[in-house]
Amino acid sequence: MEPSPLGSVDKALLTLDALGRAGADGTSLAALSDEVGANKSTLHRTLAALRHRGYAEQTDDGTYRLGPAVLALGSSFLAEENLPALLRPALDALSAAVDELVHLGVLAGREVVYLEKVEPQRAVRVWSAVGRRRPAATTALGRALLAAGPLDDDALTGYAGTGTTADRLRDAVTSARRLGYATETEENEPGIACAAVAVLRADRPLAAVSLTAPVERMTGPSREARITALTEKLAEHLPVGLSTAAASRRS
Repeated sequence: MEPSPLGSVDKALLTLDALGRAGADGTSLAALSDEVGANKSTLHRTLAALRHRGYAEQTDDGTYRLGPAVLALGSSFLAEENLPALLRPALDALSAAVDELVHLGVLAGREVVYLEKVEPQRAVRVWSAVGRRRPAATTALGRALLAAGPLDDDALTGYAGTGTTADRLRDAVTSARRLGYATETEENEPGIACAAVAVLRADRPLAAVSLTAPVERMTGPSREARITALTEKLAEHLPVGLSTAAASRRS
């Protein structure tokens, strides 16, 4: 590995990495010195700068751990408005693998909001638009997100409504939890089927990604190929720290 162009910044970043590995219990200055490869006096100044900006904190017993600014930084990076750009390479890879329409969506109350879409090379028979809202209960995107979340069966009842019953929604979510992906067939548009997986951060749903295709391409071997791409190809292209419910299910 090439040396860092700015050693002091590199030491600060290495210190943050070490504090992250130490976890909530923190670690001592001596242990950090050994791990980072810096003498204690230099490291003490680095930690003072990190503490000043809230990226590190010192506990009453003198150990160091990550500070709350790190959480704020991570939350900003994964904010809803950043997700389309952050996940676009994964969406592109999935669409290219199956030559189908791909959507990215998030939950907003009882609805799914479409944040991004990737059009395939072939003609698409379904209308969609970024910003469109649909009931979570009747979409593969919504079902994938509900299945990956903490809601129990009773809480799911509140998402049922026009287009689906509570029993049908519970069955769809139960199936999604078992398989790692959710499906919907001709519940929103005749002749169209969808499958979706939830994108997770620390085992919590952040968003969902779906592929949409004519029903005839979502049966038999062609369906299997598309589901495999959704559950495997997508995960290969996600940013570090993100995974899919399907990958978690396999592990």
